[in-house]
Amino acid sequence: MPEPPSPRPAVTRRIPLAIGAVLIGVGVGFAVIYGVGGLARDAAGDPACRSAVDVARKIAPLAHGEVAALTMATVPLRLPDLAFQDADGKPRKLSDWRGKTVLVNLWATWCVPCRKEMPALEGLQTKLGGANFEVVAINIDTRDPEKPKNFLKEANLSRLDYFSDQKARVFQDLKQIGRALGMPTSVLVDGQGCEIGTIAGPAEWDSDDAIKLIKAVLPPAAGY
Repeated sequence: MPEPPSPRPAVTRRIPLAIGAVLIGVGVGFAVIYGVGGLARDAAGDPACRSAVDVARKIAPLAHGEVAALTMATVPLRLPDLAFQDADGKPRKLSDWRGKTVLVNLWATWCVPCRKEMPALEGLQTKLGGANFEVVAINIDTRDPEKPKNFLKEANLSRLDYFSDQKARVFQDLKQIGRALGMPTSVLVDGQGCEIGTIAGPAEWDSDDAIKLIKAVLPPAAGY
């Protein structure tokens, strides 16, 4: 009598847990998970980014009030070298800001929280922007390239340099490492391109809480 076939090994399916989900595919046509709980904090660490984790640990007590949603890096993580364009259409990369702390922000005109957040980002750039810090706000509108420019002009937001990625690849690149799960998304990055902290959702970036936290990251000699 032939032997019965060996039973197939059981397959365990992982069910992802998320705090909330919102459909924001009006501009880019995809659904995303929106919440801090989904951030992949178990990603493989980059030893060269350990100092960023040390900074995150140091400033963690300051993540309260208007920036309480900032999730601090607990493993060393270097961000992908995000590629996008400046206002003149010239290619730029995140590595162009090496040596400077940056707040990378992804926004779109079809994202209501993004539009509401932009004046706060403008305020942060006005207060702290300079040789040691910059807000790098990247627009990911995929249709009319003039619409986001007109929005900034009409809102009188002139302190933020305009950057864009009409293919929304920057969102996908950050999504792949668990750092872009909704819109807007902001990542505080050190001068080596390493994550210090991430916020999924809007924040009052020009508030006293945010200013104090970011000042704690910058060198004392910066004179802020």
